[in-house]
Amino acid sequence: MAENLTIVVADDHPMLLKGLTEELTANDYNVIDTALNGAIALELITKLNPDIAILDIEMPLLTGFEVIKKCEDKNLKTKFIVLTSHKESRFIYKAKTLNISGYLLKDEPFHEIQKCIHTVFNGEYYYSSTFNDVFDKEISPKIQKIKLLSPSERTIIRLIADNKSSKEISESLLISIRTVQKHRSNIINKLDLSSDQDALSNWVSTNKLLLASI
Repeated sequence: MAENLTIVVADDHPMLLKGLTEELTANDYNVIDTALNGAIALELITKLNPDIAILDIEMPLLTGFEVIKKCEDKNLKTKFIVLTSHKESRFIYKAKTLNISGYLLKDEPFHEIQKCIHTVFNGEYYYSSTFNDVFDKEISPKIQKIKLLSPSERTIIRLIADNKSSKEISESLLISIRTVQKHRSNIINKLDLSSDQDALSNWVSTNKLLLASI
């Protein structure tokens, strides 16, 4: 089946791109083109309409995620596999929201890449075990806590994410600063954060993608 599917590979590290392409070709995969940046990757995918595109996340001009979003807007049939070094929850959550077919770490053995390609080609999803661990242990619990927030608390936490002060929030919502502070206290309790002065701001800063989904 390997020779029957077409693949485009994009990575801004020439040696990694060359190594993966050669490994795929040696195992009878039909790599029809490669790209060293996101703009070229988008151009190739749009022009060639491959079955699968294997993309790095952080590339010049367009990130892997931006390439995928633009391809989805064009309703292309290409399925996407992200091959990355990133294990951070914000990258994994972004991949989940984009409904990416595969997410693998660059230190995975080649047989994992093969397994991912064939699973994705058959219309299923394939994620690194690290991906699933991070989603289940870090992201999902946060989402559950966010769901505990009341509509008013969700409004306020979005404004905090926009770097609004308590005074600015009170003026925007026509409520007292004391009411804003009460809401902030409730949010901190529901998110199970410490009482440290910057705890909520720091949490919001690192979880903006999650907040955008509520």
